[in-house]
Amino acid sequence: MVGVWLLLWGAVALSCRGEVAFLRHADDSTGRCTYSFTVPSPVESGCPDAGGVPELRAELAALTARLSRLESRERGAGGEAGRGIPQPQYAAPAPRLEPGCGELLRANSRLEEEKGRLERENEELGRRLESSAREIARLRAARCPPGGEGPGRDPLPAPGEAPHWDPQPLTYQELQSERTEIPASRLLEETALGRPGSQNSGCGELVWVGDPIVFGRAESIAGKYGVWMKDPEPLPPFTRETTWRVDAVGTEVRQLLQYQAPEQLAQGYPSKVHILPRPLESTGAVVYRGGFFFQPRRSRAVARYDLRGETLTAQREIPGAGYHGQYPYSWGGYTDIDLAVDETGLWVIYSTEKARGAIVLSKLDPETLEIQQSWETNIRKRGVANAFLICGTLYTVSSYSSPNATINFAYDTATGTSRALSVPFENRFRYLSMLDYNPAEQQLYAWDSSNMVTYPIRLSRD
Repeated sequence: MVGVWLLLWGAVALSCRGEVAFLRHADDSTGRCTYSFTVPSPVESGCPDAGGVPELRAELAALTARLSRLESRERGAGGEAGRGIPQPQYAAPAPRLEPGCGELLRANSRLEEEKGRLERENEELGRRLESSAREIARLRAARCPPGGEGPGRDPLPAPGEAPHWDPQPLTYQELQSERTEIPASRLLEETALGRPGSQNSGCGELVWVGDPIVFGRAESIAGKYGVWMKDPEPLPPFTRETTWRVDAVGTEVRQLLQYQAPEQLAQGYPSKVHILPRPLESTGAVVYRGGFFFQPRRSRAVARYDLRGETLTAQREIPGAGYHGQYPYSWGGYTDIDLAVDETGLWVIYSTEKARGAIVLSKLDPETLEIQQSWETNIRKRGVANAFLICGTLYTVSSYSSPNATINFAYDTATGTSRALSVPFENRFRYLSMLDYNPAEQQLYAWDSSNMVTYPIRLSRD
């Protein structure tokens, strides 16, 4: 650009002297625009021989080179931007760097989130594996105590005869271990924890609760808390292996999932889905003698849903019972009305305004839901995390979130008295939303922060 202006000013100066100058511009052999002008000599009629003026040629060449450098520097500084002259190529990639860097940062953020999730899953799997190992060791010790085999006990296979586990998903391995290496339900029936005629047969006081055994996990948010169970006295075509589950998060909870075998529960594939005629409330439901017993939403009633006929066969209000958040357990969940089953039959656990928030127990007829007898305790319902019955005795849990909770109270309906206890109870996953007793297996079923677990128990001798 500077060269052009020099040429123009030169032409103007010559014009001022009365000499006519001619300005021209054209592309040279390299495609660059070149400006030139001519001025007639006032003293020479013709051009001298080219070989006679080398100084003029050298000066012209130097001027041309200098003009070229000035033009290049001017274009590099952006002086010709917007006038059709191409810009240097090194300035073009700059705008493309910003979106590329942003995409790299977003990809790095996603990788960090995935890494954190995998680390959390690894920690949880480690805890579950450790729990399974402890339970295997405990059950082996219970079945084969030091000093030889007891009467009625089958010897464990030799170490070389142990069943081989095929590589499978961890949740399925946990279930297989329940059915092969540590068959909890069958083992508890066959050994001292539940076999008729054994030293702990019949009813007694709860003296020990073992470590939780994980059977499965609810993967969706609807399974944050829920209820799962087996029927201790099933009616055909159902068996003691038929398992039932309800994911209790939501305002219209109507789905009752049926699993014919534990493997289906572990894999998450129900054999049938029952749609309840009324939505249920809370995690206080149970299955007993072919019926599903639950509290319909926003009512103080209990209802019986017949599992074979798939119809509602009975419904009855519990007089004065609090509902929908009046007298829940300490964890909440609208657990005002909690149904339970033990060796003596069907129960309902609740409270009333007359009882001033203390737990009230009522024995129910499983067909008509008529109240047969009631007991008012001195245990505050909001002060305990959950409750269940064994042999007509109510037991409560101190905390739903503390890992080192206890079974802290017992109320005996036979004597109408309560007593303090301190039986250790572990909340493995820190959110216990359901706890029920299965008298056929003599173990506890629980729902702990999306995890379906069982607890082996031990009763004292009569």
